[in-house]
Amino acid sequence: MFFFWKIKEKIFGPKGEKPANLDKYVAGLTKSRLSFLKQIVQLQKKHIKINENFFSELEEILIMSDISPNFVGIIIESLKDEVRHHNIVNPKLISEIIIDKMYTIYSNRSVVNTNLNVKDGRINVFLISGVNGSGKTTSIAKIARKFTLAGKKVLIIAADTFRAAAVEQLEIWANRVGALILKPQANEKDPGSVVFRGLNLALEEKIDLVLIDTAGRLQNNVNLMQELSKINKIISKKISGAPHESLLVIDATTGQNGVSQAANFAKITPVSGIILTKMDGTSKGGIVFSIKDQIDISVKLVGLGEGMDDLQPFDLDLFIYAITKDLKNQYYV
Repeated sequence: MFFFWKIKEKIFGPKGEKPANLDKYVAGLTKSRLSFLKQIVQLQKKHIKINENFFSELEEILIMSDISPNFVGIIIESLKDEVRHHNIVNPKLISEIIIDKMYTIYSNRSVVNTNLNVKDGRINVFLISGVNGSGKTTSIAKIARKFTLAGKKVLIIAADTFRAAAVEQLEIWANRVGALILKPQANEKDPGSVVFRGLNLALEEKIDLVLIDTAGRLQNNVNLMQELSKINKIISKKISGAPHESLLVIDATTGQNGVSQAANFAKITPVSGIILTKMDGTSKGGIVFSIKDQIDISVKLVGLGEGMDDLQPFDLDLFIYAITKDLKNQYYV
């Protein structure tokens, strides 16, 4: 079993160079790593040999880590096959196999695309959705900063006409990161008209990236979800092929409720990727696997802290490494 060696080689490369964002992943996933490590070590100490009771308790640990029951079931059955095939009885020898199965099952379920759909020579349009409190506003600011630092001209369209405070907050962030912002006019209540004006401005100013903020929506509010569908139509008519990304912001600390939110949003409007925020605030990193299993939408960005550089592109190798590195210290640098 050489999974840890393989993932180490993928991350560090032939020259052993540490990726620039590895430390952010390790620090941001500390709670998930320590919680998972503690439970697995306790399980291994409790059982002298691998048996059905061992698998039953392991199944409970994985489910309590916010991994969906279906995904856990697939992991457990695959583990049982591996244990039988190699005649493994010592619980201490199974750590690597557990992580190997989590990794391979996730990556083999379907194509994992974590790249943002941004191209030169066009106006790139990102529609950002999510419920209030999910971290949507700060995520928009962090994305804007990333692209302005790369020399791109960024426009934020503040289409949340329901909360003046949300618009004010976005304006503050836009000024900080060097992005343009288009706000609702006085008494302008239709988000669609705000988006329409914003896209006109983007065409006039030859904007590279447009980030459209929408009102924080509860997944069971039919009227607001229909409004989101209307905004999508306005965007596609104004700019061919847009929106190029429809990103849904999910708070990782909400666990299975967050997965339910994503599933309901996806029924109403196309969702191209998930921004999973507040991963540093949860001890249950398994939500990444649940999202993939239950709605088959890739996590594209992950929030690993409150800093402006802590919204990172999701990397499955770094994620697995960061939450499991202490299980097999001797395999790591």
